[in-house]
Amino acid sequence: MFLGEYQYTIDDKGRLTIPAKFRRPLAGGLVVTRGFDRNLAMYPMATWSGLVDKVNQLPYGDLQARRFRRLVFSGASDAELDKQGRINIPTYLLDYGMISKDVIVVGMNNFIELWSPDQWEAERDIMESTENAEHWAHLNI
Repeated sequence: MFLGEYQYTIDDKGRLTIPAKFRRPLAGGLVVTRGFDRNLAMYPMATWSGLVDKVNQLPYGDLQARRFRRLVFSGASDAELDKQGRINIPTYLLDYGMISKDVIVVGMNNFIELWSPDQWEAERDIMESTENAEHWAHLNI
């Protein structure tokens, strides 16, 4: 389970050190791809395989389904942790996520999101707004 938020730095070679408590579930490899909110999404291989199965069931004749496939798969990059618990993130993904040096690593239960600090701060402001709290109250959680 991935929980919490952590601030890290991308080194000059495009490597991100993964929080120590997140490394074990990622030991079998992972995939980083474009997220839905100008962030990046990182999936352990088992979770990625489940997502792939669901995406492959979408009708190819549906334009929005094709666009979703393109978003997810064209941006995907597989990776393995090195001995120091780092992964290399391709430049095109860092550019998409507007991540230059600092990055916020966010646990999302079964996957991880990577955010630029400015984008994460803006998202947190929205998440923590009264309007969202009222909406979530209706979910009966």
